[in-house]
Amino acid sequence: MDKIYLDFNASTPLAPSVIEKMKPYLEKGFGNPSSLHWSGRESRQAIEKAREQMALLLECSPDEIIFTSGGSESNNLAIRGFLQQFKSGHIITSKIEHPAVLNVCQYMQDQGFSVSYLPVDANGIVDPDILDEHIRPNTRLITIMLANNETGAIQPISEICNIAHKHDIPVHTDAAQAVGKIGVSLKELKADMVSIAGHKMYAPKGVGALYIGKHIDLEPVLFGADHEKGLRPGTENVLEIVGLGEAARIFKDEQEGIISEQESLRNNFWELLKTQLPNIELNGDLDQILPNTLNIQFTGIDANTLLSELSEIAASAGAACHADDVNPSHVLKAMGLSDQDATQCIRFSLGRTNTQKEIKIAAERIINTVKKLSKSDEPQYRSVQHKDIKLTQYTHGLGCACKLKPDNLEKIINNIKNLADPNIITGIMDSEDAAIYQISKEQAIVATLDFFTPIVDDPFDFGRIAAANALSDIYAMGGQPLF
Repeated sequence: MDKIYLDFNASTPLAPSVIEKMKPYLEKGFGNPSSLHWSGRESRQAIEKAREQMALLLECSPDEIIFTSGGSESNNLAIRGFLQQFKSGHIITSKIEHPAVLNVCQYMQDQGFSVSYLPVDANGIVDPDILDEHIRPNTRLITIMLANNETGAIQPISEICNIAHKHDIPVHTDAAQAVGKIGVSLKELKADMVSIAGHKMYAPKGVGALYIGKHIDLEPVLFGADHEKGLRPGTENVLEIVGLGEAARIFKDEQEGIISEQESLRNNFWELLKTQLPNIELNGDLDQILPNTLNIQFTGIDANTLLSELSEIAASAGAACHADDVNPSHVLKAMGLSDQDATQCIRFSLGRTNTQKEIKIAAERIINTVKKLSKSDEPQYRSVQHKDIKLTQYTHGLGCACKLKPDNLEKIINNIKNLADPNIITGIMDSEDAAIYQISKEQAIVATLDFFTPIVDDPFDFGRIAAANALSDIYAMGGQPLF
């Protein structure tokens, strides 16, 4: 089957003209933009052109734009860089922020600041009146995202700014998911600081920008040479900054058509699904979300199970499945969904390269798979020999269900008493998942034990996978399995 990418909120491909604009800087445009000779001046001119392109998109002055490595760095610089001038104070944010904001607020809380986390309504929107109630005499900063990455909910930032500015409180907004998807005019938005991420708007990963109003004083959070007004040390990434500038130009010139096409694709996709699957629910309001985003609850079906059946479709589940963590979405929980409901949600985020044909095919595959999984009296088995057993019914999230946070694992290991035996070469005392025990001068034995939940339905297949997994641990410790 053809693979279909519906995860553009996670990352976008490079736009073709972005690639073309970057190509010269892969070969000839290597000069250091801080150098005074001709090669350095060419690089500096390329950076300043990109700065102008970003300023035109946001409707601000070029000298209010600095380039960073991405949205996370921009958020850190905006929040920490502003608050470092105070010894203490109060911060207002929301419960649905990206970790790049929530974790910075937590850090500032550890430094002595207090933080208010605003609730959202069932559509994932912050109420400006509730914000007004949380403002204190010592409130230093308000940081609320412009558009949510999971649900696409667009926040009333201009209203929030009006309230904040009456109290002389600056507003920072994480616009990583908004810029390049909806029009963002700082003349209308009135935010004091705005974070942008390149790889969310068809520019490269590893580059971003931060708008800083002329009236805002920031202190650097990194230290080095005097680049980007002394706020972002390190030689500028000319190649990717050029790409970001071109991405800004594209959206500035084609904004109306891009938004219209995305809305058409999204609405068609939703109608196709909703018509055939009446039990699904949309998390959010179509009139208040990004034109490319749908967060859908497939009632009664685990999202990771559904996505594993739809392996040719790229989308994101409402229960985050990272290398060291499995948690229901904090965004969906803030909107009132239970842990179980959140694990039944999938985010589909469409992009400029999707077509109506792709959307129709994706919808058909999803509809057929949901209907198949919903027929509990007609289970689908992987093996004819074991029709009475379906192992994956006992687990959710497949392999992700086995994962344990490293800090939790460390606590468990620390509570296990180490054996005082000189023949133990390595083992749990070294945080190894296998032990080596010396039995003679020439030989040692490897002992290992693993536990993981079923990842396939057929018991025989699962046994083969388990055996291969155990053998891999033996080989990893330098041992040779004996049969």
